[in-house]
Amino acid sequence: SFLQITPQGAGNLPALIKQGRRTGGVSCMAIAVLLTSFASQANAESIARAQYETPTQRYGHFALGRPHEYARLAVTTDTGRRLVFELPEDEVFEDLTPRLVKLAADEPDEFLTIVSQRQKGARLMLIRLNGDHLALGAESLAVGTPMRWLNPVGVLDLDGDGQAEIVSVATPHIGGTLKVYRRQGARLVEIAALGGFSNHVYGSPELGLSAHQTVAEQVRLLVPDNSRRQLRVIEFTSGHLTEVGRCALPALVTRAIKPLAGSEVSVGLATGSHLVVSNNCMASRKPA
Repeated sequence: SFLQITPQGAGNLPALIKQGRRTGGVSCMAIAVLLTSFASQANAESIARAQYETPTQRYGHFALGRPHEYARLAVTTDTGRRLVFELPEDEVFEDLTPRLVKLAADEPDEFLTIVSQRQKGARLMLIRLNGDHLALGAESLAVGTPMRWLNPVGVLDLDGDGQAEIVSVATPHIGGTLKVYRRQGARLVEIAALGGFSNHVYGSPELGLSAHQTVAEQVRLLVPDNSRRQLRVIEFTSGHLTEVGRCALPALVTRAIKPLAGSEVSVGLATGSHLVVSNNCMASRKPA
């Protein structure tokens, strides 16, 4: 038989040790390891707030308008500790606010950020709390060209395996590519891509020009095409991104896209909000 220990029962250690010795079910060393784990969980800090700090002009792209290029990420924990992640002189956070994400149930909370480098442009970077400091969790390859940016669509489990993917549009201002990244150790590895998208207007602080919804247990990515005059409906199936429909729009997408009930979506156009039913877009499925 196995001796079960819970955090609530760990205080009765002497009796548990005696029981373990009688049954042979648990060693003192095993109990010590378990109690160390419980103590670590009980004392684990969590993030109270986070923000970018120290606006800088050392990169000078300003895809989101001024002053949205920053030199550091600052985090305050629930214990009041303040931690800082400082970028080197040739990099900036070209972003509005860090996104607190969790890629899997057994992984820690992390911040998804956009970091731009002077020679290589933008890349995705995950930053996590690691003991007494903030540390790099994982990162993608950079776009590869200076002054080229990317805009995340979302962090979600596309294939139902319990591990969330990160979806982003690379170079949304000059012919964007929708990309899916999956964590492999310290790398965010591109596993699928599809061209012809734009989810940002250069110089605007609005990052919400794309969204996702789940209809009949199927995740749909809702991203404007390059012209921002059509809403493309994309699904991830068998490891590939596939367009399953698109809807023409009466004006340019310039503001946030917001999922509503069912398959309804509010699309922010230059002329105001416009209601789209993504189910109705399926009749306009693009031929393969």
